[in-house]
Order: sequence, then structure tokens, then C-alpha cells
Amino acid sequence: MEPTEPAGPTQRDWTDEHVARWQPVLPGLDPVVEGAVTRMKKLSVHLRRVREQSLVDFELERHEFDTLHKLAGRGGSAAPSELAQDLDLAPASVTGRLDALEKRGFVRRTPSTTDRRRVVVELTPSGRETWLGAMDVLGHEEYRLLGVLDKDERTLFNDMLRRIMLAAEEPAAGATDAPGAL
Repeated sequence: MEPTEPAGPTQRDWTDEHVARWQPVLPGLDPVVEGAVTRMKKLSVHLRRVREQSLVDFELERHEFDTLHKLAGRGGSAAPSELAQDLDLAPASVTGRLDALEKRGFVRRTPSTTDRRRVVVELTPSGRETWLGAMDVLGHEEYRLLGVLDKDERTLFNDMLRRIMLAAEEPAAGATDAPGAL
């Protein structure tokens, strides 16, 4: 996707108005921090809406997509106990999910070739196609949004977000002097 022209100083978005509205109320508010955090929140909400719409379009419930996604992440086949672990669910909950997905033709359960007491869950071609279709919708939107940046900018942006995430993943150290976020 070709990058578009960067937003100039005269182009304003919803967040610019949000920050301008709050600066007189909170004089210590850092407009750059507030703008960045607000934009991250709004982008997260936007991508969540796109993902949820893709589930509607592909007639998937969130838990069905999650199960197909975890199965695909294991190469398309896994033991039910592995899926339960990946989904952080009790094995009985996974059994119910697999029953429903099997009825829809998205997965099949076959006996393990190494242990007759076990079964292996496999994505069917229909299950893989449905999962990929839902993934593609979100992927296209992600590329559309990040396509406004050139390759080097995307790399830099990713690196900066990694630094922020590393700080977020550290245990919080007591109270800070920073004003609260809105």
C-alpha cells in the first residue's frame, strides 16, 4: 500500500479538539502525551469495531474465532487439552466449543495416531477459509492505517511502541508526579 501524504499542521483530528478542550481545565496537561494516549485508545476501539464486524460478516462468534485462531496458531491441529491451555479454559468448555465448530464443519476430531485414547482436532478447509477471511478484514484495515507511514516510519513507530510496551509491562513503581489521563 502506498503511503499517503503526512498530516500537516493544519490538519486536525478529533483528538486535537479533545486536547484543546481540556487544556484550560487542566493547565498541567501535556498535550503531546494526552494526544498520543487518546489516539492509541481511539485506534484500539476502531480496530476492535473492524474485528467485530468481520466476525459478523463471517457469521462467527468471538469464542469460535478465538478457538479457530488458536488452532491455526498450532499449525491447524492440536489436542483438545492444548487448546484448553491456549484458551485458558477448562477442558469441558473446549469440548463444547469443538462440538459447535464440528457441527459447522470448521473442525474435525480424529483419533491420535500415537495414542488411541486421545483425539486430534484439525481445522477443515472451510474452517481455515473462514478464519482467514475474518483475519484478512482486520489485516487489510491495519495495512490501510499504517500505510500512511513509509517503511522506515513503520519500523520506527513499531520500535517506539515496543519501548512503551516494555515500560507498561514493568511493575508500576509507586505514585508518580504525572497528571492523570482523561
